Formats: sequence, C-alpha cells, structure tokens
Amino acid sequence: MASQTDIKLRKMQIYSIFVRNHTKEGTLKAIEPDLQRIKDLGTDCIWLLPIYPIGRKDRKGKLGSPYSVKDYRAVDPKLGTWQDFLELVKKIHELGMKVMLDIVYNHTSRDSVLLQVHPEWFLHDHNGNLINKNPDWTDVAELDYSHKALWNYQIETLKRYAKIVDGFRCDVAPQVPIEFWKEARKEVAKVNPKTIWLAESTSKDYIKELGQKGYHVSSDSELYSAFDMTYDYDIDSIWRSYVKGDITLKKYVDALNTQGVIYPANYIKMRGLENHDQPRVHSIFINENDMYNWTAFSAFQKGSTLVYAGQEYGFKHTPDLFNSDKLDWDSPKMDLTNLIKTMHELSQSDIQTSGFYRITALFDDIVEVTYRLGNILRVGLFSLKGGSGEVPVNLPSDNYTNMINDSLVQVQDGILQIDYDPIIIQGEPLR
Repeated sequence: MASQTDIKLRKMQIYSIFVRNHTKEGTLKAIEPDLQRIKDLGTDCIWLLPIYPIGRKDRKGKLGSPYSVKDYRAVDPKLGTWQDFLELVKKIHELGMKVMLDIVYNHTSRDSVLLQVHPEWFLHDHNGNLINKNPDWTDVAELDYSHKALWNYQIETLKRYAKIVDGFRCDVAPQVPIEFWKEARKEVAKVNPKTIWLAESTSKDYIKELGQKGYHVSSDSELYSAFDMTYDYDIDSIWRSYVKGDITLKKYVDALNTQGVIYPANYIKMRGLENHDQPRVHSIFINENDMYNWTAFSAFQKGSTLVYAGQEYGFKHTPDLFNSDKLDWDSPKMDLTNLIKTMHELSQSDIQTSGFYRITALFDDIVEVTYRLGNILRVGLFSLKGGSGEVPVNLPSDNYTNMINDSLVQVQDGILQIDYDPIIIQGEPLR
C-alpha cells in the first residue's frame, strides 16, 4: 500500500452520483439543491462518475457510456460548463464534503482527442487495427502505456484536476501498469499531497482470463503500493455465491477474514453492496428485513462505505449506463437513511478504525463482527437470511443499549436473543 495511507480513511462514507441520471435536468448545477440531503446521510465524499464529453463512434445506446471518454480535459456540454463543475465542487466543499473524480485511463472513446492526435498511443494488432483486451468493450479504444509521452499527458491531466478535487476513483485500474500509478501518485502529491486514491480492482478470475491472453492485470496486493483503497471485488463472486445459497456462510466469512492477513496492515476496502455496474441490492434482497441487515452488516465491516445514489431509499432498478434513465425520487420506497447515518456515526469511533477485527459465522446464517480496542469490545450481530435465536457473546450479564436503534438488549450468562433485527452493543469483555 502507499505507505502514507491514513487508516482514518476507513471512516469515509462515499456517495456515488451518475450526473446524467441523478436529476430530471441531468446537469451538474441541478445536483446542488440535493447536496444538503446527501451531506445529512453522513457523506464525507461525493464520487462523480465521469463528467467528460462522450464519444459518438461505435457508441452503445443513444447517449453512450460515460466511460467512453472523448476528451479528458473537458466537461460534457450536456452536463454543463467548466464553471458549473467548479461551482459544484465549491458548494460540496462548503458543506464539508470532499469530491472524488472518476478517471478512465485504460481506454478512450473511438473518436477521442488522443486517438486523433496520437494514434500510436493505442493498442493495435499486427495489421494496425485497434484491439481491446476485453472484446466486449466495443465502444472504446484501449491505451498502450509503453509510450512514456502518454504517461506525461495523463499525469499532467491528473495534476490539473488535483488542484480542484480531493481524490480519484480510477476505472479499470488493474489494466493500467502499476508503475504508472506509482509515478502518477508521486507527481500529483506535488500539487495535492492529500489526494485520495481509489482503485476499481478486479477478481482473480478476470486476472487469470487476461493473463492467459498475455496481458498483465494487477492484483489488489500490487495496487496497494499506489492506492489507498480498492474495491472488494476480490471476494465479490464468493459473496454472490453465498447469497444464492451455493456456499456456506462460513466460506464467505473465511474470505472476509483472509483479507485481513494477505493485505498490508493499513489496507482499506471500500465496502459497497451495489454500484453503477452491479444490480441494485434491493433487487437481490426483496425482503426489507434482509435489506436492513445487509446494509448494517456491510457498513460495519472494516473499511470505507459506498452508497450508490438511490440505495438509501431501496431503489430496485439499476440505471442504464448507455441511455437516459432518471432516478425516480418520488415513488414510495423503503427508507434506509437513518440506518446509513447511524452506521456512519458508529464508524467514526477509533475502535472501528484501529481495533482488532474479526468476523465469525454462527448458526442459522447469523454473523458476528467484533472490534476490540484495549478493554472495550464492540459486538455486531446480523441475521443475513432471517435467522433468530440465542447467541453467545463475550460480554458480562447486563442490560445493553443497541447502538443501532437504542433498544434494550439483555445479556444473561453470556447469551443474548437476536430476533431478525441487527444488534450492536459495547462493553468490557469477559476475557
């Protein structure tokens, strides 16, 4: 990991906005009235999906993907002006939040400024035709980082933005050489030494797939030499297998615990149940009690927390990445705002930042998460599939307050009763 990464970033709640679909207007300026509500969720940092002009050649859908970038150094005129961007960042900062800009450095659109001016900076086959490592990405052209001049251009672009924003979410980061990211971090630090770096890391299966084609894709362990945070895609397939019932809770929990021993001590995972590339979690967990438990459990794991816009109201529809697909803020939905805010407040405690962390699979798909710091033990219990029963805890007999909803929790002879709802209690451990 970047040696200077501060573990206090585990306290960070990130709110992801797809500008085109967030409001009816679909503009940067139209987001401004929603900022206070977003702040009130406990949001520390707003991640803006790419705001650059979108290419037209081989475009997917009517509007194209924001990840098919035509010009890294401009704002999509459909979203607003450069001044609108600066004003939005200013207002976010005035509310005490940070801004993370989405950086798409593995590829550009097929009619991008760079492809027109520097076609030699792109991957070609022996016949001079553009080729992609991922054949499904037919709307983009992939960059070739064997050209040092490309490094200079990309880093200069980052330095320009680093004077404005607070961090970067780096798309497909593993496919861009890790040495580039190390150099980029070093150079950007000269402009803004507090820049936050988040890598969209990937799964071992994808790493193997491209490796068989002769391409190197960085693992999470490699990415931590340049980045502060990575996705938890390293265990995403395991999580989905557990949710489907294909594997046991213990196997999923083992994968979570393994993260703590294979990555650097100050590793930070961004915990997110959904994002713009994945199905809405409420389309997976139809039962609202399951939604409540999973939301609490995800936010209680060690790491930063991601909220994808609309998740706080249990949206089930995943917005289209290639067409206009506005979020429907007016329809009735479940309300998770208080839970998200409470979980964020709990994450601000040092016990969840630097305490000893362990997850244990219990009976009937109930999971226990514990943090211990000095003589204090914080225990979280989550019923992931509707289970209930008596659970042993390492706390003395007493009445405790559930830190999620202030309800009374009684521990008698090291046992408490869990009835579907998540529980977080704290006290001095028995041993």
